[in-house]
Amino acid sequence: MSTPAETGSGAASARATLMSSLDVVRGRLVATTLPLAGAGVEEARRRRRDLTDQLDDYLLPRLRSDGAPLLVVVGGSTGAGKSTLVNSLLGAPLTRPGVLRPTTRSPVLVHHPADAPWFTSERVFPTLPRLATTRDDGAAAPQREDATTVRALRLAPYPGMPPGMALLDAPDIDSLETANRDLAAQLLAAADLWLFVTTAARYADAVPWDLLRQAAARRAQIALVLDRVDHGSDEVVVDLSRLMTAHGLVDVPLFVVPEAPLDATGMLPETAVADVAGWLSDLGADSGARDEVALATRDGVVDDVAASVRALADAVDAQVDAAQRLTDAVDSSYGQARAQVSEATSDGAMLRGEVLARWQDFVGASDVMRTIERGVGRVRDAVGAFFRGGRVSPDTVEVAIAHGLEAVTLDAVETARERTRALWRADPAGAGLLEGDGAFSTGVTGASTADLRAVVAQQIRGWQEDVLAIVREQGEDRRGLARALSFGVNGLGVAVMVVVFAGTGGLTGAEVGIAGGTALLAQKVLEAAFGDDAVRRLTVQASRRLDQRLGSVLDADSSIALTRVAALGISTDDGPALRSAVDAVVAAARAERVEREGGLGVGTVHAPAIGQTLAPRLRGADLRGQVSGTGSLIHLSPYQRQRDAAEAAGGAGGSGGASAGGADAGAGAGSGTGEDGGRPGFWRRIFGRGDDA
Repeated sequence: MSTPAETGSGAASARATLMSSLDVVRGRLVATTLPLAGAGVEEARRRRRDLTDQLDDYLLPRLRSDGAPLLVVVGGSTGAGKSTLVNSLLGAPLTRPGVLRPTTRSPVLVHHPADAPWFTSERVFPTLPRLATTRDDGAAAPQREDATTVRALRLAPYPGMPPGMALLDAPDIDSLETANRDLAAQLLAAADLWLFVTTAARYADAVPWDLLRQAAARRAQIALVLDRVDHGSDEVVVDLSRLMTAHGLVDVPLFVVPEAPLDATGMLPETAVADVAGWLSDLGADSGARDEVALATRDGVVDDVAASVRALADAVDAQVDAAQRLTDAVDSSYGQARAQVSEATSDGAMLRGEVLARWQDFVGASDVMRTIERGVGRVRDAVGAFFRGGRVSPDTVEVAIAHGLEAVTLDAVETARERTRALWRADPAGAGLLEGDGAFSTGVTGASTADLRAVVAQQIRGWQEDVLAIVREQGEDRRGLARALSFGVNGLGVAVMVVVFAGTGGLTGAEVGIAGGTALLAQKVLEAAFGDDAVRRLTVQASRRLDQRLGSVLDADSSIALTRVAALGISTDDGPALRSAVDAVVAAARAERVEREGGLGVGTVHAPAIGQTLAPRLRGADLRGQVSGTGSLIHLSPYQRQRDAAEAAGGAGGSGGASAGGADAGAGAGSGTGEDGGRPGFWRRIFGRGDDA
C-alpha cells in the first residue's frame, strides 16, 4: 500500500505532466492563426482566442498554484446591481456602481490582504495591468477611467474578505461596448465560481442564458442571484427556476435579494444580502469545500478545452483545404497560360503579319525559291550568295519575332492573372486575400505591366542569343562552312527561329501557302548549311530554350500568388499536431484524476476548517435565514428542494426546513453537519449530491 507521501508525490508528478501537455496545446494554439476566410472561421478564431485566454488566465495558473484563493467572479446583465451587491456583501464601497451605461468598465478584484501575492503578480490574468483602488483606511479611492485603464485589473485588498477567497466585480456581459463584453467573457472563463446576478426585469434575456448554458456544458460551478425582487413576485422566482431546469442548471443554487432602499453609503440592508453573505462566508471558511469547487471547475475546463481544440483542429484542416484550392487555382490558370504560349509558338501563328513580311524582305523569297526549285544541289551555292549578297539585315526579322513573342507572352500572363483573380473571388478564402491586400488585389502578382513587359523582353533577347550561340556551336563543328558562317550567323539563327515556329495550325487561306513555303525555305537553308540531322537537333534545342525562357516568366508571375498563400504558414501537419497534443492532455488529465482520487486528497484538497469562527465573515452573514419583506431570501430549484426534503426526512441533512412557498428558509445553508463529520449542508446544494459523492 502506498504511503501518503508516495501518493502525494505521484499526484504532483501527474499534475506536472498535465501542465506540460497543456503548455504544448497552448503553443499549438498560438501558432494557429486561421488566416483564410470561410464558413465558421470567425467563430473558430474567437474560440482560439478564448482558449488561449482561458489557459493563460485560469487553467495553467490554477494548476501551477496549488492552494490558490478561490476566485468568485460576479457577473451579469447591465444594471443588475452587481457592484452594489459586492459593496453590500463587503460592507465597504470598494467598487463603483455607475449611473451611465455601461457601468463597471474595469474589473475590481477584492481579496484578503494575506492573499495579495496571488494577484499582484501576473500569475493570473497576465494580460491585464494592475492598479490599486484603496486608501490606507480601506475605503475606495477615486476611480478615474480612461482608455488606458479600462482594461486594468483593479486590486482591492480588504481585511473583511475571508482569506482563501476573492470577489471580482466584472463588466456587463451584454455591454454596448464590444471590449467590455469580451473582457467580461474572459473573466468569467477564469472563474472558479461564477456568481451570476440578474433582475426580475432581465432574467429571461437571451445573452445571459447563452453564457450560462455554455458554463453548464463545461461543468463550471455557478450560483444565481435574482436581484431587486418586489414583494409578491413569487411567480418570477418560479419562472426563473423553470428556466434553470430547462438549461441544465437543476442543481445550481438561486438566491433572491428583495428590492430595498439603499443606505447613506449606497448599500443594501444586511438582511437583504444575508443568505448570499452567509453562503460565501461558509465557503470561504472551508478550505476543503473551496478546493472541491476549484477542482470541479478545473476538471470541467480541461475537458472543455480538449473538446474545443479538437473542433478547432477541424477548422485548421478546412484552412489547409482552402489553401490548396487557392494554390490549385494558380497552378491551373498558369498551366493554361503555358499551354497557350506553347501553342502560339509552334502552330505557325508567329509567321503571320510583321514577322512574315520581314522574313520575306530578308530572304528575297522569290529568288531563293527559284534556286531551290531548280535543284536542291544548288541550294548550297544560293546560301553562300544569299548571306554575302548585301540584302536586308536579319535584325529586322529578330525585332519582329521579339515583338510577336512579347505580345503572345503578355497576353498569356494577363489572361492567367485574370483567371486566377476570378477563381479567387469565387472562393471566400481567396476573396478575403484580395480584399485584405490592395497591391495584391490589383493584379494578383503586384507586378506592373511595364515591369512585366521589361522582364518578357529580357527573356526574349536571351532566347535569341541562345539560338545564335547554338548556331555558332554547330558551325564550329563544320569547318567547311566557316566562311559562310562568318558572314551569316545571324541569318542562320533567324532561319532556326522560323523553323521553330513552323506549322499551319494557326493560319488560313493564302497564308498557309506563304508560311509553308517560308518554313520550307528556312529548313532548306539550314539543311544546306548543317545537314538534316543537325537541323533537327538545332530546332529541338531552340524550342526547348524558348519554353524555358517564357516558362520562367510565367513561373515568376505565378510564384507571387503562390508565395502569398505559402506566407500564411498553413501546414497539413497543423491539424494532426493539435489532435495529438489534445490526446496527450486527455491522457494526462485521466492519470492526474486517478492519482488525486487514489490519494484521498493528500497534497491537493485541504482538510475542512471545522468550527473555524475567527475567519472574517461577509456583511450580514450572521443574519442568514431572517425573514425580510418577501419571505425567505434563498430559493432552490425543485430538484434541490426535493433532495433536501429527502435528506431531512432521513436525518442526513443539516438543520432547517422549507418555507410555505416551497423555498428553503436557509437556516441550514451552512450550519448543518453531514455524516462526513463536518461537511456543511450548503455543499449539497452546490452539487446536489450526498456525502458519498
